Amino acid sequence: MKKHLNILAAVICIFFIIPAAGAQDIDPGFNPNFIISDEEMMDYDSLSLAQIQNFLQKKNSYLANYSTTSAHGTQKSAAEIIYDATNNNYDCSGITLSDSPTEAEKQLKCRKITTINPKFLLVLLQKESSLIEDPNPNQARLDWATGYGCPDNWTCNPYYKGFGKQINSASLQFLAYMKEPQNYNYKAGQTYTFSNPYGTISNKTITVIPANQATAALYNYTPHVFDGNYNIYKLYQRYFPSTPARYPDGSLLQVKGEAGVWLIQDGLKRPFLTKSALLSRYSLDKIIMVEASDLESYDKGNPISLPNYSIVKAPDNTLYLIVGDEKRQFENQTAFKSFGFNPEEIIAASTQDLSYYRNGAMLTANSVYPTGALLRDPQSGGVYYVQDGNKAPIIDKVLLSTKFKGKTVQKASAEELARYTKISPVLFDDGELLKSESSSTVYLIANGKKRPFLSGDDFERLGYKWSNIITVSPQLLYLYPLGEAITYKSAA
Repeated sequence: MKKHLNILAAVICIFFIIPAAGAQDIDPGFNPNFIISDEEMMDYDSLSLAQIQNFLQKKNSYLANYSTTSAHGTQKSAAEIIYDATNNNYDCSGITLSDSPTEAEKQLKCRKITTINPKFLLVLLQKESSLIEDPNPNQARLDWATGYGCPDNWTCNPYYKGFGKQINSASLQFLAYMKEPQNYNYKAGQTYTFSNPYGTISNKTITVIPANQATAALYNYTPHVFDGNYNIYKLYQRYFPSTPARYPDGSLLQVKGEAGVWLIQDGLKRPFLTKSALLSRYSLDKIIMVEASDLESYDKGNPISLPNYSIVKAPDNTLYLIVGDEKRQFENQTAFKSFGFNPEEIIAASTQDLSYYRNGAMLTANSVYPTGALLRDPQSGGVYYVQDGNKAPIIDKVLLSTKFKGKTVQKASAEELARYTKISPVLFDDGELLKSESSSTVYLIANGKKRPFLSGDDFERLGYKWSNIITVSPQLLYLYPLGEAITYKSAA
């Protein structure tokens, strides 16, 4: 049952007091002012086609084996219709089409678009017509699957009859609510009173102030709290329970009340086995305190047991230099002595410890700055980071006080610098928080990309610290390709 109306994205924290009647039946976590986030509503790629089909099969849904004509006139399965409505839809505005355009014609002439979250469409199907769980729905439920074109107390519009049209129309309608909120009745931040005439839990009058566009969209589609939009909340919780936050690569996590620290790398959690291994790589200020459930959502990777740039001796007396995730073997004692390392600094390492590190390039007496060095160009005054025969220019002096804090800049001759191969400028590593001098947007560096936080609330809920943000030049920030925005829900 619904109408068609919408909202503006304001984040308003409003506490809702449930009416006394029927209160014992209402989930205390339900807030009619904030039912679904904007990000969740617009997460069109939350499920693949195979995952939608798998969901229907697990629910023993009638739709798992149902096929019919799509909104574009092509015979497809229910899962394909749902997936196409969210991921492969069309904007044909301003395009001249034939009287009965086929999907092939739309593919050729129209602009392909994405719409809304397929998870939401699955919830909507159950809320409107019980099609997810009803083992034998009648044809009318299939024909009016999402209740689109069937406003309360009005006859359904026959133009929208059919499962394919119902799914496609609902997805486009919610997209319109989100993109054009000014065109619809219910808007975020405004106050509305609902009488809930169809409520079986409660039909008392309730005042609601939608906190965001997605919640307002729900009221535009179904203009009452109980049971309609309350059912959206309950079904979402049952079908797609909240998952722990996912943190990008480079994040340091520690469970509250526990001693261990973990590095998120390649989607895995890697434990630091010693404090020296941790401190040789990261500042303790970078640690993010999380719940146990957040950490449990990752598979375990290889531990980090040895300090970075430490000299270690294997059980067979072979000497290695640990550099990141590599162990670089010294070719011989001459090579070892050529670097001036102190023999007293050698650490005994087990075969197991060394197995966690991949083999790096051999260190010979001719290897150049294997641990890296800062060299100043005597002609330009610029500084290069030199390692293994390459020189990377430092284009922002903030790197000297952050990434290379405590490292001395050495004098070098023009002749020496000329021997090294110039490569791309030095960048910050994964896990750093950066912002430009000219913008307030904060980015997390992950997998070599800059990923913006959508809001300060997302930043704080994920446990990041404002004090760890490094302000850099626009030129340096520009060198990072833009990655996906970070929200509390999708930090992965």
